[in-house]
Amino acid sequence: MSAPQGQGPTFRELVVQALSSVERGYDLLAPKFDHTAYRTSATVLDSVTGALRPLGPFDSGLDVCCGTGAGMGVLRQVCRERITGVDFSAGMLAVGRERARAVPDAPRTDWVRADARALPFGPVFDLAVSFGAFGHFLPRERPGLFAQVHSVLRPGGRFAFPIVAPARPGSRPYWSLLAFDTAMRVRNTVWRPSFVMYYRTFRLGDVWKELVGAGFEVELRALEDLGRRADGSPRCRLVVATRPV
Repeated sequence: MSAPQGQGPTFRELVVQALSSVERGYDLLAPKFDHTAYRTSATVLDSVTGALRPLGPFDSGLDVCCGTGAGMGVLRQVCRERITGVDFSAGMLAVGRERARAVPDAPRTDWVRADARALPFGPVFDLAVSFGAFGHFLPRERPGLFAQVHSVLRPGGRFAFPIVAPARPGSRPYWSLLAFDTAMRVRNTVWRPSFVMYYRTFRLGDVWKELVGAGFEVELRALEDLGRRADGSPRCRLVVATRPV
């Protein structure tokens, strides 16, 4: 099902995907997704795994908006009994499910097609993670999303995800992100269906307030192996939101 090593999508394929809905776009991208820059890097995944280990082990874990399952690899290393990936793209789930068959000695693994804004679970998870998905939710949708994650965690359960420090104003990454967001807004003004992908809207201060509003206790942990910026602040932090006991 996957593309040959190193063979990412062509420019034409990316254009077709960008002019689709989010769900259809990811269905089309799924076979080659792991060869794109959109997949969370192994460096970040390994860093998050290392930060989660002292907090566990956990019995059951959920990867919210799991895509092809990069975050499922993190859950395999810190969860003992059961891990579940949930995503609304059937194509992404199919790729993840196929690749997971080759993983030896994994805990029980389930792949569920569902919208993260309406999770079809009770409070059965000890850990939830998510990687690179929040740009697909409008700011007004995030409180409901966080409330959903809160509802599927057991008391004491944790919701963890990395958040990268914002680009310095005037820097090349800053202008690149601004140009990308501007292009997406123009695209969504002139074309339907919309494709929500606005990563500049995911700001730590706002996210912290929304998590607290959903009932979480929130702390930050610096992912030290990802380095620090010139001002000494971490390049990336792990947000750890806990459902109180």
